[in-house]
Amino acid sequence: MFRQDQSRFIKTKATELGFSFCGISKAEFLSDEAPRLEEWLKRNYQGKMSYLENHFDKRLDPRLLVPGAKSVVSLIYNYFPEKKLTSGDEFKIAKYAYGEDYHDVVKDKLRTLMQNVQEKFGEIGGRAFVDSAPVMERAWAKRSGIGWIGKNSLLLNREMGSFFFLAELIIDIELEYDNAVKDYCGSCTACMDACPTDAISEPYVVDGSKCISYFTIELKDAIPLDVEGKFQNWIFGCDICQDVCPWNSFSKPHNEGRFEPSPELQEMTKQDWIEITEGVFKKVFRKSAVQRTKFSGLKRNISFITE
Repeated sequence: MFRQDQSRFIKTKATELGFSFCGISKAEFLSDEAPRLEEWLKRNYQGKMSYLENHFDKRLDPRLLVPGAKSVVSLIYNYFPEKKLTSGDEFKIAKYAYGEDYHDVVKDKLRTLMQNVQEKFGEIGGRAFVDSAPVMERAWAKRSGIGWIGKNSLLLNREMGSFFFLAELIIDIELEYDNAVKDYCGSCTACMDACPTDAISEPYVVDGSKCISYFTIELKDAIPLDVEGKFQNWIFGCDICQDVCPWNSFSKPHNEGRFEPSPELQEMTKQDWIEITEGVFKKVFRKSAVQRTKFSGLKRNISFITE
């Protein structure tokens, strides 16, 4: 009963902090994921993201990240906006980057949750993660029953689609573990059919080195000419495979004020993007995930589409 009580407390506090879903799984070696990850890396689907080749063992075993880990608490935090920033032939940025950097926003929530748990149950060891360490977050989320991994390799949830962030607490106490849910993608191939660069090379496998998000954020070199004309005006990230997913018809607007786009960003026209200066970039994206591509990267992306 004690484990049940602890698990219920964690889920209740997560809801109070604004998380949409919370599931719990046993911290152990991800034996199913090991051969998949190995094959994915062998095919060089990581492209120039060499950091994905590091810490292979830690990615598969959270006990190497958090000594004594017993449980992985997986959480969903909604970022679906009330309205799109752009329409028509305007330049587009991924919805997750409309407001403040999610690392900061969600990490603040996670720290509070961890603090609540420690205040309630005493000296509990653990770490909070928001896309910031070698944690296979989608695999853990799937195990915890808060969704299934779709054909575009993103976690899908029947009640809210996929426009959300994943976060984890890896802690050293045993809890009541949830069960995985079934795959509801069925025969749908909407995401695969819509990807303009054919990045979804086969169902459930994404060639990261062909993804528009990779080209516009991760790649630091020149964008290859063989994808010219395929970006559909995306200059930071890409939402195509999510926008066409039928499950995202269930997405509801978030309630996080820090994810609201600034007035400056909302007023940006295509010409404003083309003429953007480093000073404007620093002002508009001061707290934004768009900082990841840097001013030079953003200018490169815009030039690639316009020239």
